[in-house]
Amino acid sequence: MKRHNQGRYNGVYMSATFSILPGLSSLSRLTDLSPEAKKKLKWMDYYHKCHNVSKTCRYFGIPRKTFYYWRKRYNPHYLASLEEHSRRPKNTRQWMVSRAQEFRILELRKKYIRYGKEKLKRIYEDLHNEPISSWKIQRTIEKHNLYYNPSKTEKLRKKRKHNQVKKRITELQKEKRTGFLVAFDGLTIYWNSIKRYILTAIDIHSKIAFAKMYKTKNSKNAADFLERIHYLLEGKVENIQTDNGSEFARYFDLGCQKLNLNRYFSRPKTPQDNSFDERFNRTLKEEFIQLGNLTYDCNIFNRKLTEWLIEYNFRRPHQSLGYLPPINFHYKYHKVLPMYPSSTKT
Repeated sequence: MKRHNQGRYNGVYMSATFSILPGLSSLSRLTDLSPEAKKKLKWMDYYHKCHNVSKTCRYFGIPRKTFYYWRKRYNPHYLASLEEHSRRPKNTRQWMVSRAQEFRILELRKKYIRYGKEKLKRIYEDLHNEPISSWKIQRTIEKHNLYYNPSKTEKLRKKRKHNQVKKRITELQKEKRTGFLVAFDGLTIYWNSIKRYILTAIDIHSKIAFAKMYKTKNSKNAADFLERIHYLLEGKVENIQTDNGSEFARYFDLGCQKLNLNRYFSRPKTPQDNSFDERFNRTLKEEFIQLGNLTYDCNIFNRKLTEWLIEYNFRRPHQSLGYLPPINFHYKYHKVLPMYPSSTKT
């Protein structure tokens, strides 16, 4: 016996036809799915509602080839079929350094502890009259930890490893809907010995913008700003983008985890990665701060800033939006996604 389930579970709708027991088992595993798998599940759900591949691909901004690939793999009774498989090569490099080569490299490295692998390669080939790759030399150095300053090298290695974990914004495939990606940045304002910090954020699709002044630049204030944005957008924020600043660490990172937000980082020294918020910062300075609205009393400044943000979001025409204000653009092109309830917060 089969039935059609259209219930909502943890913000995701399932409309596939399944038998009762396997269906319940699949729903119980929704919380174990990765964010990427849940995104693909939305594709399948939308397709099962409209039965139109072209419409589905246009709606989510994905290639038809990508959709067909995941539709072929999709099994409604086994939701993990939407997870990415490991792309690790089946055949990996093996340890190809002979015992004689290893001893020779160790001897050279101890003698020339400050030389790099390319220099050691040239010396090795001259002394032993046989070719050797710099990769073999590097592997031997790492195996025996033969560094001039091992503790410093270890710190650098950990730092590089930590940086590699960060998801860069270039990895995210943009989708055209409000709340899909909100970019964060900040402005530091100096006057004599006084310094203030203005946190800014903008929805990259609708261009709805937010800003707030704080006395100090720290992660607690950034976490407070994040919660305000999440509330103002009715909890419909899916992904956020920040730079690598210290204000977007610790408490801000904990706030992202608490709100279950996917976080992406701009590349270092690449302001083009956050062009929308950089442009908003310029507008904020030119159309508000430089017109005599700067005061270092945060309460007074934020009251004036709120009035200007209402003007910016509700009445100011935006060239990139066809000269519509952001709110008008949002409601004109807004599409209610299956994951969003039709009701709003009061």
